Amino acid sequence: MGASHNTIGTLLAVPTTPTTDALSRHPHLGDPCPQGWVRVDFHSHTMWSGDSTTTPDEIIESVAATGIDVLCITDHNSIKGAIELKESLPCRVVVGEEMRTHAGEIIGLFLKERIPQGIRPEDAAKNIREQGGLVYIPHPFDPLRNNLRQEVLDELVSHDLVDGIEILNGKTSLRSLNDKASAYAAKHDLATGAGSDAHVAEAIGAAYLEMPDFDSPEEFLSSMRLGQAVGHHYDPPRRWRPRIVPSTAD
Repeated sequence: MGASHNTIGTLLAVPTTPTTDALSRHPHLGDPCPQGWVRVDFHSHTMWSGDSTTTPDEIIESVAATGIDVLCITDHNSIKGAIELKESLPCRVVVGEEMRTHAGEIIGLFLKERIPQGIRPEDAAKNIREQGGLVYIPHPFDPLRNNLRQEVLDELVSHDLVDGIEILNGKTSLRSLNDKASAYAAKHDLATGAGSDAHVAEAIGAAYLEMPDFDSPEEFLSSMRLGQAVGHHYDPPRRWRPRIVPSTAD
């Protein structure tokens, strides 16, 4: 096993008001957040994901522009980016990973160690729990994504191996799919979350959960149950711009 890492980054100063550019992309950022609550993006990607070229500088700029309080960095099969960014972003960072199992993707939140891809879903969920993390199911019913097969989701839920599911994903274009996820969560008494699934920096702020502030994974899970999903579909093509993408090699 590798070295352990803190799973929540240091809180730095963020602007109290989103920038004009951020509001033009995501008007809901202008709505007030309840006092004592925070805006948490549960699902985002960086250049460590492989299918995203978003650099640290671009993430820092976008987070500062939106005023997001907590960003869960959930790169595909990697936690290195989250670990490297958690002290430099102008928000708190939850170290996460979106891992591919043979039956679809699962996100682990509050991880200390990377979990290898390709393992069985139940083994992935147990590994997350052994690290003190939360098992979170992204884009659960979206057939255009690498969603977890429903029969596998049902089995994990029946064995109490799911903490929460995503009821608003910024890249899921059909509202009916998000509504289906919300109904599933209510039926099975699961906590709910929301995230931009940002693969480009300007998508940060597209979707998030407003929820009471927290100090631990346990409080985070309790706050999820009181939260409110906010956001919209936002999946723009990656704009070409000159950029230097640093190495992500270990």
